[in-house]
Amino acid sequence: MSYNLLKGKRGIIFGALDENSIAWKTAERVHAEGGTFVLTNAPIAMRMGKINELAEKTGSEIIPADATNMEDLNNLVEKSMEILGGKLDFVLHSIGMSVNVRKGRAYTDEKYDWTTKGWDVSALSFHKVCQSLYQADAMNEWGSIVALTYMAAQRTFPDYNDMADNKAYLESVARSFGYFFGKDKKVRVNTISQSPTPTTAGQGVKGFDGFISYAEKMSPLGNATAQDCADYTVSLFSDLTRKVTMQNLFHDGGFSNTGVSQEVIEAFSE
Repeated sequence: MSYNLLKGKRGIIFGALDENSIAWKTAERVHAEGGTFVLTNAPIAMRMGKINELAEKTGSEIIPADATNMEDLNNLVEKSMEILGGKLDFVLHSIGMSVNVRKGRAYTDEKYDWTTKGWDVSALSFHKVCQSLYQADAMNEWGSIVALTYMAAQRTFPDYNDMADNKAYLESVARSFGYFFGKDKKVRVNTISQSPTPTTAGQGVKGFDGFISYAEKMSPLGNATAQDCADYTVSLFSDLTRKVTMQNLFHDGGFSNTGVSQEVIEAFSE
């Protein structure tokens, strides 16, 4: 069911790889709600994914961009406004990558060149995106910028590795840039701390199936799916959440406020 919540609104969606990704689901939901957008991803990710299918389905154009490269981002922002016919109303940052995780390097034995690369892609890129938008004055008043995160930024999940540090940095950027975007441009900046979700990227984390199973048992409402996250993101893009900014918003079925559940107690009492 759609409500035309984003009718007439324009934006950029980063990170749609395939139909499992939250960015992909969000693009479909934004389209259903009347929004128009440009899709973007790094050239290597585009070769690996199916972004052309999504572009055709939603009537969107694709602009390849490396989110760690300011020249690429500035070009993306400029061209997006040209294609969409004006300033932007929403931006989704759905980007994350850890070389240490991909190559099985333990947190206690990080290769720091890899750490720096992962931090640049996963966290500093959010500052770069915000800075590019801010300096180009590319956002309409009451626009909304959202990045996706995970609660390993607050609590220890050993196998999440250096991605936990990246997400903590990402959330800090949302608060800090959110202040300036709010004061100067009347633009909102928030992060969504999503349940563990079986995306292509998420499944690269060691023990991910265990993450999902444990969270499902701990969450009173169960895990939030990628589709659920798309719905929540649309609410943050809409005019219904105009005064929500600088927040890390937990979207996890209640996991973040649950100390222990009956299901977990029973699992350890057998």
